Amino acid sequence: MRKNIKVTEAIFPMPVLMIATYNEDGSVDVMNAAWGTMLERDQVMLNLTETHKTVKNIKERKAFTVSIADSNHVVEADYFGIVSGNNTPNKFENSGLTATKSENVDAPIINEFPICLECEFIEYGECGVIGKVVNVTALEKVMNGDNVDISLVNAIAFDPYTHGYYKVNERVGNAFKDGLQLKK
Repeated sequence: MRKNIKVTEAIFPMPVLMIATYNEDGSVDVMNAAWGTMLERDQVMLNLTETHKTVKNIKERKAFTVSIADSNHVVEADYFGIVSGNNTPNKFENSGLTATKSENVDAPIINEFPICLECEFIEYGECGVIGKVVNVTALEKVMNGDNVDISLVNAIAFDPYTHGYYKVNERVGNAFKDGLQLKK
């Protein structure tokens, strides 16, 4: 039996993405965004409204970074979603996190988050911000040889039903392989 439930942003899991830019004065701005995805192999799409300080910064600087939030930084990631850069210009400093300027785009890399996509701004359209990924970095502690080991990333996902965060780190199958057993 199935039950009808309230319509909400109900695709789970939703990634917890940290979108980072520079403000006009060069200070770091970060926001929490769950509505983001890969549009193509080298393009990201972030469903963000133009009222966000971050969107204004992206359009001005023509660049941004997208970091994957992890379970070690739930408090900071949530804070970036609660506080607006429009009202609290020093919110990044309040987090206690640190940043390094990207060598590839005019945007900061948040040092503590495990994976970072460095993006050039392409356009702002009906669905939000679209950017081209020009470089990806990962902390060595989440690498296994030359590959990211997702079990070490401890990425978090947003649960839109209960507004919870969940750790995503257990491998349960092999893509493009396990289903072959049903192929006849």
